[in-house]
Amino acid sequence: MGWKTFAVIGIVAYFVYQSIDRFDPASIKDKRVVITGASTGIGEEIAYHYARFGARILITARREAVLKQVVAKCKELGAKEAFYVPLDMAQEEAPKTLIDEAQKKFGGLDHLILNHIINTYPKFWEGEFDSVMKKTMDINFYAYIRLATHATPMLKKSNGHIGVVSSGAGKIGLPFVAVYSASKFALHGFFDALRQEYEMQNFGISISTFVLGGINTTTVAQDTTKIFLPQTFSTTPYDTALRIIKGTANREREVYYPFQAFQITKMRDFAPVLMERIIQSQTLNQDTISKILKSRGE
Repeated sequence: MGWKTFAVIGIVAYFVYQSIDRFDPASIKDKRVVITGASTGIGEEIAYHYARFGARILITARREAVLKQVVAKCKELGAKEAFYVPLDMAQEEAPKTLIDEAQKKFGGLDHLILNHIINTYPKFWEGEFDSVMKKTMDINFYAYIRLATHATPMLKKSNGHIGVVSSGAGKIGLPFVAVYSASKFALHGFFDALRQEYEMQNFGISISTFVLGGINTTTVAQDTTKIFLPQTFSTTPYDTALRIIKGTANREREVYYPFQAFQITKMRDFAPVLMERIIQSQTLNQDTISKILKSRGE
């Protein structure tokens, strides 16, 4: 058999293995969990799933009133403990504040779920680049680094897990969201390197990255890919959140969800021009452009 046959067999075997549900819900009971961006969408559903499994939860986002509601529901669903701390991840001190709070509340940490994002549509040709790029990178990239860095000592003690919520926009460049794509590409580079550093130093910390397609959320920020490929990507925050918890607990390296996210992102390597044409064909319609311009305030 040639190398192409072996490659096909390897890919098939990989996805057969990935399709086996090895997740044990009991393994989550009493686990100490921190979730960012947990006031709505995927993050909110992640919190609820952890609550159902009996975890001890600390969530954060900017809106305190909404966080209170999420914590109250977590307790109703069965969370061992549930707390919140309102923080703005654009602020440099926010990641350390959050991890310090986990130390105070739980005395340690088992799961760190990095989910918060900001999505912007800067008008590069009108001088908006610098301010928008800085804020986007502060929230979507630097805050993730700071959170992982501050949490490493606790995660090392617990052989813990980091779940990094990313996007197909971190694998392929999407028009009109270049800054968002850049922040997600940066995440993959950093955490792919950090994963190796953890392994080489026997820290026992797993890092799982999640390449998501379009999610049917109420926020444009978590629905970016769906704007461009509405027929290709479609799943719910509930299902996506559960997949993120399973992948994190099972120490999976990289998860594409839904499966179509794998198909389209891999086109970047063997058919980049075709991939770009497909994206552009979905983007260049009046409805999509109207959504983009509305998000920009135009």
